[in-house]
Amino acid sequence: MRRRSRAAEAAVAGAAGLALLAVAACGSRLPERDFEQGTGGRTPTGAASPLRVGIITSATSPVGGSTFVDTRDGAQAYFRRLNARGGIDGHRVEVHLCDDGGSGLGNNTCVHRLIDEQKVVALVATTSLDYAGAPRVSAAGVPDIGGQPIGDAYDTYPHLYGIYGSLAPRHGTPGWGGKLYGGTEVYRYFKRETGARTAAVVSYNQAASASYARLVTRGLKAEGYKVVPEQVDFALPDFRAVAADLKHQHVDLVFDAIDAHGNARLCKAMDDAEVRVTAKVTNVQNWRSTVATDYKDAPHCRASLWATGSSRNYEDTGHRAVRAFRDATKDLKVHSQWQLEGWAAAMWFTDAARSCLRSGPDVTHACLERFMNRSEPYTADGLLLPVVFEHLAKPPKTRRACLSVARWTDGKGWVTQHGGMNHTCFDVPQLAYRP
Repeated sequence: MRRRSRAAEAAVAGAAGLALLAVAACGSRLPERDFEQGTGGRTPTGAASPLRVGIITSATSPVGGSTFVDTRDGAQAYFRRLNARGGIDGHRVEVHLCDDGGSGLGNNTCVHRLIDEQKVVALVATTSLDYAGAPRVSAAGVPDIGGQPIGDAYDTYPHLYGIYGSLAPRHGTPGWGGKLYGGTEVYRYFKRETGARTAAVVSYNQAASASYARLVTRGLKAEGYKVVPEQVDFALPDFRAVAADLKHQHVDLVFDAIDAHGNARLCKAMDDAEVRVTAKVTNVQNWRSTVATDYKDAPHCRASLWATGSSRNYEDTGHRAVRAFRDATKDLKVHSQWQLEGWAAAMWFTDAARSCLRSGPDVTHACLERFMNRSEPYTADGLLLPVVFEHLAKPPKTRRACLSVARWTDGKGWVTQHGGMNHTCFDVPQLAYRP
């Protein structure tokens, strides 16, 4: 089970839908070098050997070149800063990148290259459209730390540790008997804060998108909403027809299971049809600084954009850890929530590796996993809501879940709502769905 029902799941559904177009691709990589083999520790000369980590992203995929690179950029920024300050107890972190091209074949190629050839001690901040190599990663016992749960791999296999945690048994079957669970906190939040009662759910006629839309619909109904389902053709979506129906149905909220480009087109259609909603709720993947450009043709819809997630708003520079992230990424043209989560994933690996070196001479798979599996929740210095990995025999019927909420404001960017993520919490039911 995933820790909470997150708006990131909407990004998952929309992006996963585009896997229909994925083609086999060989990942890009760093030049071949004669690296020391092993997992870390000391070379024969006594110098601290590098710690090799791998980052797999679908950087060149049918979804577009900028869709899956933010976590990679955030993690790289963290490791550059770390190495400039001496690394982890003198061990430089050596980062090996691999672009899987958005395909299962490319993903398996990346997994083979990083694990079997480069002998990485861990994968970090994985963001793959089709994580086909997940069983191989798990079989090799290589910890995958802080990956984005775009599919169900992080609730299926041991040794995989998604950025939001998991309560599932992870014995090779998704969740519990093939079922995953999510909460209704997002829908309760908007009911409480806006008084909304009618919500639309927009999806593609594609399996992953439609599946997530069904989960959103079920959660909305559990919170007492009237739900208006809107499905469009994946290849030729008619967003004008959707906008017309939204207006006719007097919709208060709009949720979606579509990609960023589709969201922008939907918003344009809503503005053209003079549809005014209380909130157009987007997801963590679209929680980016490019909103003004992406939605430039839809000022009214843009003004109603909200985002929800499980990490601290990257705009909250009053927080020390956010300030460190922003300072290290100040040269990037775009800032995003996925960048911050990639940074948090790199920090997670670093804290785990440091714990290994405090107790012994080497950084090993087993030692890293002891840190990942400890009972104390992890927060990445306050950047994440508390994350834990448990193996519950049965899913809980209810759970206390918190969420991070921000609203877009022209001239200010994403503005955190209601005191931040540690103050927006609800006891909500956990609803089953099949991935």
